[in-house]
Amino acid sequence: MRLDVTPSLDLAAYAFTHRIRVRFAETDAMSIVHHSNYLVYLEAARVEYLRELGRPYTDMRREGVDHAVLESFVQYRAPLRFDDELDVSLVLAATTRATFQIAYLLTVAGAVRATAVTAHGAVNMAGRPVRMPAWLLALGPARP
Repeated sequence: MRLDVTPSLDLAAYAFTHRIRVRFAETDAMSIVHHSNYLVYLEAARVEYLRELGRPYTDMRREGVDHAVLESFVQYRAPLRFDDELDVSLVLAATTRATFQIAYLLTVAGAVRATAVTAHGAVNMAGRPVRMPAWLLALGPARP
């Protein structure tokens, strides 16, 4: 799979926003958020988005479907710092029968700090590919 989604810089393009306050432990020796923590922020927003849809991640797993991260990309535009109130906005940007991509916009007080894309594959509990649940496919634009 290759990431082929370009995240929009327009907040109106996103379906959901989750706010996270940056913790001190997430910063590095330069007093900015360590790059690895951005992936944690993306995951937190994804999990909350599913909860907001009435489809908590735990319920999907009980139904026998998991969503493995296949690829991720983050473009860092400006640093995040301790105590920033970070808004992670996301939209389901592309789907196929077994994969989906999510685009993200990370902002603080409306200023863009990063954009990102993650690609996910639907798998069963043994890690074998399965078809994407129909309700998830219905949320986003399909790609051939």
